Amino acid sequence: MEKYKKLHLFMIFPMVVMQLGIAMDYWGDFLDNAWSVHIHYWTGTVWYLYLIIQPYYATHGQLEKHRTNGIIGMFLAGGVCFTALSMMYRDLQSVQNAIEFPERFGPFEPYFFYGVIAIEIPMILAFGFAVIMSIIKRKQIDEHAWWLISTVFIIMMPALGRGIQNVFILAQLDQWPDIDIIFPTYITQGVIITMILIAAKIYKKLKHPATYLALLINILCFFVAPLGKSEALQWFFKTLIKG
Repeated sequence: MEKYKKLHLFMIFPMVVMQLGIAMDYWGDFLDNAWSVHIHYWTGTVWYLYLIIQPYYATHGQLEKHRTNGIIGMFLAGGVCFTALSMMYRDLQSVQNAIEFPERFGPFEPYFFYGVIAIEIPMILAFGFAVIMSIIKRKQIDEHAWWLISTVFIIMMPALGRGIQNVFILAQLDQWPDIDIIFPTYITQGVIITMILIAAKIYKKLKHPATYLALLINILCFFVAPLGKSEALQWFFKTLIKG
């Protein structure tokens, strides 16, 4: 337990990174966001908050609060998964909008949004798997904690990716629409992978399955373009997901 005495302080950092990443995208057009966007944003935000307060309760003599909040947290984790899945139709709508209004979407070609779906589905599944593993390993504190910590890095990409992409675009706005919107993805993944490795090194979890899973999901994000350009995947998503 002593090993995780200051974990709640460590977990503030990814929370801040996530919020800075999504700030412009969410708060910039707050009133125009769909209800599903608000629900997903707040379930994700509260999940990050839980991963700050829960380690504090567990390591500061408040185990009863930790257990009670843990049960609520599992409900919340389901909300993160299902609200994310329910928003996939918005990516397909973006595909259609990019086809109909190419001058407005510029470098965001239809394949990009297909690629987003292709990486977000396994990302959500990996998040759910990590949460389930944390439940299974709940009596093994070290295992329980690390599976939960890994969820932060598994689902960080969409929020941080949007933030880095927005900064990248603003820095080259005079070159619109000739902007490489895939390159910011590589920067994002480099940042997240570095964070995973630093955290795993600190807590001696470099060879843990949860670390491998978080790394695998973030490596997959490097392939957003080729996945999005796959006609087989495009057909599959159009068939499976309905708005």
